[in-house]
Amino acid sequence: MRQSRLVATATSIILAAALSAPAFGANPARPGSLNYVEGQASISGQLLDAKAIGTAELQPGQSLDTQVGKAEILLTPGTFLRLGDNSSITMISPSLTDTELRLDKGEAMVEVADLRPQNNLMIVQRGDTVRIEKPGLYEFDADQNTVRVYDGQAVVRHGNRDVDVKGKHQVALVGDSPKSDKFNVEEAQDDLYRWSSLRSSYTAEANVDRANVYTSGNWYGSAWDWDPYYDCYTYIPGDGVFYSSFGWGFYSPFYVGWAPFPYYGHFHEHFGRDFHHWGGGDHYYAHFDHGFYHGGDTFGHGGSYHAGGFRGGEGFHGGEGFHGGHEGGGFHGGGEGFHGGGGGFHGGGGGGGGHH
Repeated sequence: MRQSRLVATATSIILAAALSAPAFGANPARPGSLNYVEGQASISGQLLDAKAIGTAELQPGQSLDTQVGKAEILLTPGTFLRLGDNSSITMISPSLTDTELRLDKGEAMVEVADLRPQNNLMIVQRGDTVRIEKPGLYEFDADQNTVRVYDGQAVVRHGNRDVDVKGKHQVALVGDSPKSDKFNVEEAQDDLYRWSSLRSSYTAEANVDRANVYTSGNWYGSAWDWDPYYDCYTYIPGDGVFYSSFGWGFYSPFYVGWAPFPYYGHFHEHFGRDFHHWGGGDHYYAHFDHGFYHGGDTFGHGGSYHAGGFRGGEGFHGGEGFHGGHEGGGFHGGGEGFHGGGGGFHGGGGGGGGHH
């Protein structure tokens, strides 16, 4: 009788735990993982809908195609690729250290909040290879055969020569000797730019939501993390704050206490490295290098402030896109999610809760 009661009790505990555990709503994120889709889009002819978010993945040799629609996929941790209407991109290599895609038609935008020296991030366009060298914002147009760098730096391999393209410069890949020229940032902002800016704000809101979950610990390195409330992956740094070129901050759990309140959505965009003019201005913590604050003992080395407390010791910044035992883009899931205010848009479909 005693044994039966023990078995029954244990069964009840296991069942209760199973019912209260978050559902597995997404696969481990790797380069090529679908993070958002709207309108008409497909991977190798297979139509995509909201259920594909967090589960579909662009494999080597497969193409992501849009008609009247747009899509967002993840590359290396901290890097988003967004595809415009009537566009097509093919995955060549999804490796973390060799990430290469080919834009076959239409337009794509790449937002890079974090880039490591080991990352080799390349976009091929009409036979020319563009290597992204710094965090920033990059636009590729296969129909016009142009490459724009809103913020950051890229090197374009055209024939036997390299063309350096820095922020607020573009290059038209025509003729034997293409040159980098300045362009008007305000006039260049098109539909894909505005859509990318909006998507960037939503993933930043999701970052604050998820980073709050880990303020008590259990976050050890830079990685993608699934947010069941926003139905998408967001980027969480291992330490510090990484700013996107749209002005939004991606906060580590140890710095999320510095996130603006209410969450995002109403700040001006920025371009350039003057943090006083970034995002929410004085609301943002002063990080000069898209990463760590290198200040004194109070908030730098020795006592990182986070969410009302202090985290002692040297700030730890984890390995390349690996968290929670999964290879590739790194995945660390749910737990009990804290969902802050702000009324942010939940970025489209996708099922289930985080993985804990």
